[in-house]
Amino acid sequence: MRHTTARTSVTGRTGGTTVSRTGWAWLLPRILAALTVLVCSVLVLPAAPANAAPDGPTATEVSFAGNGGVVLHGTVLAPVSTTQRRPAMVMIEGAGNRGRRELRLAAEALAQRGIVTLIYDKRTEGYNLLHRDYSVLAEDALAGLRLLRSRADVDPARLGMWALSEGAFVAPLAASRSTDVKFLITAGAVGITPAAQTAWGYDEQLRHAGVSGSFTHTMRVTAVRMTIGAGIFPEAFFDPAPVWEQVRQPVLAQWGELDREALPRESSQIIRQALERGGNTHYTIRFVPEVRHNLYVTANGGFDRLARIPANYGDYEASWIDRLTHALPNASADPAPPQHIPSPTLTPLAWYESPWLQLAALLVFLVAFAGYPLTAAVRRIRGRRGAPPVRRPARWLAATGLATTLGFLVYLFFVMATAAHVVGPVLIGRPIAWLVLQVLAVATVVATVATALSWRRHRRDLTRADRARLGLLAAAGLLFLPWAAYWGLLIP
Repeated sequence: MRHTTARTSVTGRTGGTTVSRTGWAWLLPRILAALTVLVCSVLVLPAAPANAAPDGPTATEVSFAGNGGVVLHGTVLAPVSTTQRRPAMVMIEGAGNRGRRELRLAAEALAQRGIVTLIYDKRTEGYNLLHRDYSVLAEDALAGLRLLRSRADVDPARLGMWALSEGAFVAPLAASRSTDVKFLITAGAVGITPAAQTAWGYDEQLRHAGVSGSFTHTMRVTAVRMTIGAGIFPEAFFDPAPVWEQVRQPVLAQWGELDREALPRESSQIIRQALERGGNTHYTIRFVPEVRHNLYVTANGGFDRLARIPANYGDYEASWIDRLTHALPNASADPAPPQHIPSPTLTPLAWYESPWLQLAALLVFLVAFAGYPLTAAVRRIRGRRGAPPVRRPARWLAATGLATTLGFLVYLFFVMATAAHVVGPVLIGRPIAWLVLQVLAVATVVATVATALSWRRHRRDLTRADRARLGLLAAAGLLFLPWAAYWGLLIP
C-alpha cells in the first residue's frame, strides 16, 4: 500500500493577522518562559493580602488538646490556594454548646476573603449550665492558636482571635496571656457582668413582646438574683473591664446596631475606657447597620435568629487585618446607637429571699395543696364517710394553690430556658399564661380566707385529724400570700 504524507499548514487569525505553525514555534517558548517567571515570583511572596478573593474555602477536620488535656474537635477553613501565607484566626463561639456549626457561615465568609479560620466544638467537660471557667476556655483558645501557627499556610505575624458574645469574655483573657495573638476581633462583646447583661436582655425581649408590669420585674430582677443565690448562674459576676485593660493588641470591636443582647452603647463605652486605661489606643469600635447581635441579617429588628449573613460579611474585617501590615490603627469609634434603659444593679439577696427558704415554701405548698385531696381519696378508699364541713373552700384552696405553684414553676423555667424569646400570646401587657397564674393566685388567696373563716365557724364539729389537715392547708395558704407577692403574682 502506498502511503503519502500530507504536509498540513495550520493558520490562525488574531485581529486579521495570520500566524503560521512556524510563528507559533517561535512564540510558544517565550509565553511559557513568561508564565514560569510569573509563577515563581508568586511562590516567593511571603504573604498574601487578607482581602484576596480565592475560589472558595477548603475544610480540614482537626483535633487538638485543650486545657487539662481535654481533646477538642474542630474544622480549619482555608482558601483553596495555599502557596502563600495567610492571616488566620481562632473563632470562639458564644454561650452554650451549639458547636462549630454556629460559626460555620462566618468562618466560610472569612476564608473566602483570604483568612484561615479555626472553628471548634466547645468543651463539655467543665462547661455546662452550672459550671464554667472563662480562664479554662481561654487556654483552649490558645491551644487552637498553636494549631494554626503550626500550619504552613498561616502567617504567624497575622495570627489573631475572633470572638462572639460570651466568647468575648474569653478572647481578651487569651490575648493578655500570649504575644502570639497579634490582633483581636469581637462581635457583640459585653462590657458588664453576665448577670446584669442577662437581666437587661430579658427586659429588651419582654418590652419587644409588649409585656409590662410585674412579670418584667420578676424576670429582670427576681429570677436573675434567685438563680445567682442558688448557685446555678456560673460566672455571674465576671467583670470583663479589668481584663480588657490588659489587652495590648490592636482591637476591632463590632456590634450590630440592632443588637438586643449585648448593650452596644454601654458595652462599647466600657471596653473603650478599659483599653485606654491600659494604654491601648490601637482600637476600632464599629457599629454595623441593619444586623443583629452576631452581625447576621435580621428581619425583625434584631429580635429574630435568622441563619443568614450579609453579602459583604467579612469585607471590613479582611481589609482591617490587611491594614495591620502597614500600620497599627489609631483609636476610632463610630457613634453609638441609642439604648432604651441602662443595665440594672443587682443587689444581694435578703435573708427572706434565701433559696433554701424558697425551696422550703414550695415543699410546704406541694405537701399541703397536694396532700389534702390525696388524704381525701384515701378516706374514700377506706370507706370513711363524713367529709369535714369546710370541704368546699378547702378543695378550692388545694386546687388553686397547687395549680398556681406548679404552673408558676413550669412557666418561669420555660421563659428562662428560652432567654425570654418565647413568652406566648400577650394580653393587656401580660403574657396570657402569666395572667392566668395571677388569676389563680388571687383565687388562692380568696380560698384561703374562706377556708379560715369556715374552719373557725365549724371548729367544734371537726375531728382531730380534720383539724390537722385543714390547719396545714390554711397555713400553706397564709404562707402563699407573701410568696406570691414576692414573685409578682399578686402585683399588677
